[in-house]
Amino acid sequence: MQTTVKFVNTSQSKFFSTVRQRVDTYFKINQLSPHANGLMWVKVVFFLTGYASLYVLILSGQFGVWTMLGLACLLGAFAAFIGFNVSHDAMHGSLSNRPWVNTLFETSFYMLGASPYIWKITHNIVHHTYTNIPGHDEDIEVAPGLIRLDADEPLRPWHRYQQYYAFPLYGLASLSWVFRKDFLKFFKSRIGHHDNSRHRRREYVNLFASKAAYYFFFLVIPYMVLPITGWQLLLGFVLMHLVEGLVLGLVFQLAHVVEGTTFPVPVNGMTIEEAWAVHQMRTTANFAPDSPTVAFFCGGLNRQIEHHLFPKVCHIHYPAIARIVRQTAAEFDLPYLENTSFLDALRSHHRVLERMGKA
Repeated sequence: MQTTVKFVNTSQSKFFSTVRQRVDTYFKINQLSPHANGLMWVKVVFFLTGYASLYVLILSGQFGVWTMLGLACLLGAFAAFIGFNVSHDAMHGSLSNRPWVNTLFETSFYMLGASPYIWKITHNIVHHTYTNIPGHDEDIEVAPGLIRLDADEPLRPWHRYQQYYAFPLYGLASLSWVFRKDFLKFFKSRIGHHDNSRHRRREYVNLFASKAAYYFFFLVIPYMVLPITGWQLLLGFVLMHLVEGLVLGLVFQLAHVVEGTTFPVPVNGMTIEEAWAVHQMRTTANFAPDSPTVAFFCGGLNRQIEHHLFPKVCHIHYPAIARIVRQTAAEFDLPYLENTSFLDALRSHHRVLERMGKA
């Protein structure tokens, strides 16, 4: 499908105007900015410093091979945490009210080996508008043909095992970004509904220069300065990205592919008969909402409902506005989907994969 989908049930739009007014009032009464506060900047410094420190420790060559492999895995996890806590907010413009600050910190996404320009198209524009709509939201197309999430997709014999092999595939997502996905998306004429046929000249330069820089810093320099063989270098590089990809993939899947979330098919391929905000409530779920540890490392993305309704609000404020969203959803008789823990969400996702792998 490449037509533009419209959300047409305007009678439901009062929910969003109400919850938005209440959230705006919360910030006004408490004299708070919806952008980063002091605690948020501490998080930014912690994750960027941790990432840089791990990289330097690996290049120091002061450790054995097995210790360096462990550091490489930890580096992959920190790359994902930077994506959640720094890059994601910056690319949504929620980190600061100064555009140049957001632009500066969104470059941290290059540390993951990924393009912030492509991400803002596929995620900010397409995913946040057409969440979980097959044929439009390409973020749910993790491994087309291998993982079945759409009931209209042909059922293959191997799908009956997808609840087991899906997780290793999630780990490959980061490697795909580094070597394949960004190039494929950049030169694709359409991403979902979005016309992707024209890019400014500087975006071509940014894409190829950033990829070359990433390959240089993570493949060439380590090979030059470390007393390791080529296969040991590749093993460390792959393990780093397997950890990074698994962390990134799981957080996304546990927010959109769990029991209760829907995958609506547009009427006549063009119309979703719900207001946009109501659609977000039906296609998005929170997990481990009361865990400060999960919130710290996942950049508040365990509260995806609040993020999808208010992507311009820094994630440090999600716990406070969640009470407002939950109460307003109840008043309008709308679902507020949550799994109380990370493991509960993981089990729910496993059951969805198992169910979609059957006729």
